[in-house]
Amino acid sequence: MKNILTAPFVEEMRKTTANMYRLGWDERNGGNISLLLDTENVSEYLDLKKVIRTIPIGFKADSLIGKIFIVTGTGKYFKNVDDDPETNLGIIRIAKDGETAELLWGYKDGGRFTSELPAHLMSHMARLKVDPLNRVVMHSHPTHTLAMNYVHELDEKKLTHTLWEMCTECIVVFPDGVGVLPWMLCGTNEIGEATAKKMEEFRLVVWGMHGIYGAGKTMDETFGLIETVEKAAQIYMLTLGSPRLNTIKDEDMVKLAELFKVDYRKDFLNLK
Repeated sequence: MKNILTAPFVEEMRKTTANMYRLGWDERNGGNISLLLDTENVSEYLDLKKVIRTIPIGFKADSLIGKIFIVTGTGKYFKNVDDDPETNLGIIRIAKDGETAELLWGYKDGGRFTSELPAHLMSHMARLKVDPLNRVVMHSHPTHTLAMNYVHELDEKKLTHTLWEMCTECIVVFPDGVGVLPWMLCGTNEIGEATAKKMEEFRLVVWGMHGIYGAGKTMDETFGLIETVEKAAQIYMLTLGSPRLNTIKDEDMVKLAELFKVDYRKDFLNLK
């Protein structure tokens, strides 16, 4: 067996969590990531017949039975992942009953996966129906995105349109827009179900006064989605209260979308 600590998916989690903490997106134990892994790839590093222990996941995820994920741990600080991945990360497989996770590696201090795992798995299920190549669900608390929640209407069309106006590349990076949920109790199946419903049409979902969820094919893509929203939100907050002398016009957004051949939410623009 190869050394699990050298596995690309472990290294990717170490680098990404370190970056997210460095940027201030994931204070203390805030935020979580789950990455769907290739079973054959994992078998090069772990004996898949060896189950350390089982952990209930809190709902039935039949469509994910047999699938393997690497997931950040509950109560774990992103700043510590790079130094001690085996304590702060875990590799789990959804058992045959669809209601249990089999721990294959990690959480060596007796810990378990993030309390947001139901929301993650429900979002994976929703995104895989839309895009079979989806692999990542990422949750974080980007500072300016969160600040924007308090001064901007939490309306999907209005929020998306404002973000699109802030940076030229926004409509190209997230042409499907941003879904929005009101404040809801975190760590529950209810918020997981609501997020998954939004994930049927959006790769980004804002949790009101809490943070943002992103989904994508790769860690880079998902990180980049959240990063672009956060940059746009930062520009919005920096210019809030100042006279708006210039803006990206809706007609120009259409030109951008057509140039880059992206399928954008036409109903989110104000065209005559």
